[in-house]
Amino acid sequence: MLGRLKGLFTSTAVDLNSLRAPMSSWAMAYVVLVKSVNCTTTNSHLRIRHFPPSQNKGILSTTVGYTGGNPLVTNPSYKLVCGGATDHAEAVKIEFDPSIVTYDQLVEFFYRTHDPTTVNRQGADTGSQYRSAIFTHSDEQAAVAKRVTEEVQAKHFTPKGQKIVTEIVPAGPWWNAEDYHQLYLFKNPSGYQCPTHRLHW
Repeated sequence: MLGRLKGLFTSTAVDLNSLRAPMSSWAMAYVVLVKSVNCTTTNSHLRIRHFPPSQNKGILSTTVGYTGGNPLVTNPSYKLVCGGATDHAEAVKIEFDPSIVTYDQLVEFFYRTHDPTTVNRQGADTGSQYRSAIFTHSDEQAAVAKRVTEEVQAKHFTPKGQKIVTEIVPAGPWWNAEDYHQLYLFKNPSGYQCPTHRLHW
């Protein structure tokens, strides 16, 4: 898969400044979407499209990377994480301004943009690195994540006979993914997009 990704890169110029916001007052939350890195970049792409940092909609930046793995493994590579031995999740880190967009809204949007009912899988990609998870930074975030999960379950999944299997766990060390994964679909508009990553409602 890594070889396929590398083959999709182009030299198309992208104005990355239009995808950034001034870093003033902000809070940080890991809302982790664990799939193949190109799927994770799909979800990062969705968030930036719907909350453009340059339009001051609350999301200041997104970064794809790895978290939730063996603490003895530091700065893991994409190849190492894909092997499954480190137990890291492929993830999106979101920096946001809570005075503009709330943690509740981000958690709900997380559920809107992937399939949270499959264990260790998104689309055709399988393995623990593709698990659905939310990594929280406080007891308050954990409580909000659990409440929103229950609300989304009751409204969108119980009527269909499905159950959310998303993990909600405390955040641990974060490692940025390689540079070529960052803003991937803005740099490569025709690149691979996971079919489960779209607005489901």
